[in-house]
Amino acid sequence: MTQTIDTKTVKHVATLARMGITDEEAQKFSGQFSAIIEYFNMLNEVDTENVTPASDIANAQNILREDEVKPSMSREEFLKNAPKTERGYVKVPTVLGDE
Repeated sequence: MTQTIDTKTVKHVATLARMGITDEEAQKFSGQFSAIIEYFNMLNEVDTENVTPASDIANAQNILREDEVKPSMSREEFLKNAPKTERGYVKVPTVLGDE
């Protein structure tokens, strides 16, 4: 089963990611994304019938520590480092808008 990612889909995803791309880039990415999906589809052809699932290949363990309350800088000291402040808070550019 061949699945392709068209340029319209590439442009839509780029818009969601707030990335501006040209038509030429969308065409290039369309081909690259389609090739990646083809590689994933090839995995469906691998016989995994007698393969034991691996749940933890690294045998990693969480190493937890107790939380410690430590002194930190004051609000005023922190705000001195901020590029913009407003009413005692760090002012940042609007991320979500009316789009």
